[in-house]
Amino acid sequence: MPHFAIPGLWLLAGFAIGCASTWMARRYALRRRLIDQPGERRSHQAATPRGGGVSIVVVLLLAAAALAVAAPGHLPSIALAAAGLALVAGIGWIDDHRPLSPLLRLCVHVFAATLLAVALGLEGGDWKDMATAFVAAVVLTNVWNFMDGIDGIATSQAILVAAAWALFAGEGPVFWLGLALAAGACGFLPFNFPGARIFLGDVGSGALGYALAALLALVSMHRGSDGRVLLLFPLLPFLLDASLTLLARMVRGEAWWRPHVQHAYQAWARRAGSHSVVTLAYAGATLVAVLAMFAMHSWSSTAIMSTYVIFLAAGGLAWMILRRQASPDKSDSL
Repeated sequence: MPHFAIPGLWLLAGFAIGCASTWMARRYALRRRLIDQPGERRSHQAATPRGGGVSIVVVLLLAAAALAVAAPGHLPSIALAAAGLALVAGIGWIDDHRPLSPLLRLCVHVFAATLLAVALGLEGGDWKDMATAFVAAVVLTNVWNFMDGIDGIATSQAILVAAAWALFAGEGPVFWLGLALAAGACGFLPFNFPGARIFLGDVGSGALGYALAALLALVSMHRGSDGRVLLLFPLLPFLLDASLTLLARMVRGEAWWRPHVQHAYQAWARRAGSHSVVTLAYAGATLVAVLAMFAMHSWSSTAIMSTYVIFLAAGGLAWMILRRQASPDKSDSL
């Protein structure tokens, strides 16, 4: 990045563009009647426009363009990653206007993940780095879509994870792209929390997951296997809730790909009668995981893996407790 790139100005620009774009997206959604209605498979109680996450996509694509201008030697890899982001956001944008089949969306996600993997290869990554990029893109794109169910939770988690990885990287494209993602998401957040005036929509949730996958792949490429495990710590609250809930639905023979309100965070929000409490609690859990990531950056691989297993066990136990206590239907537990 050129010497005149000041983090404060970069953040301010991303925040301002995010705010302005979200305001315009809300006007567009209201005019086009892109409205999510309350229902048994929804956690909100009022009709709310969707698709506001397109503002974050705008910020990320502009940031990618700025990086391409500043570092023209990396233009092919930046262009591929940006194309993948545009594909994920584009299929989500279409789905926000008219429902598409899950299989079609997954096919687009897989193709976009392939573009990200090739981009990592162009940056000098080996097959492990490319595999990390591919798997992370498919998984996180869908995890962020699954977990975007109450006010502010998907956006606040993306802000915390992106900012943590940016600071962990300290320099280079991850630092600037991580700041851009966090800034754009901060520009959207006041419209979504507390009390949502617009939702991310599939355009936003999928794009957040894909962008985080790109950051994860870039950082892990330079950190090796130990770095990959460390970087997973901030993702634990979302990964655990998404994966354990998915497993529970599969075990019960349910159509796991369909919308539902069975995640631990959704069950907790119903019992608490508040989205804000749950969103802030998940943010607190992520902050603990972020602090653990920084504290362990010089630990041995054995110590890191042991701590990760402890975090997994604690998170799994918390998930079971939340599901059992927050759901009046005990069959909702695994």
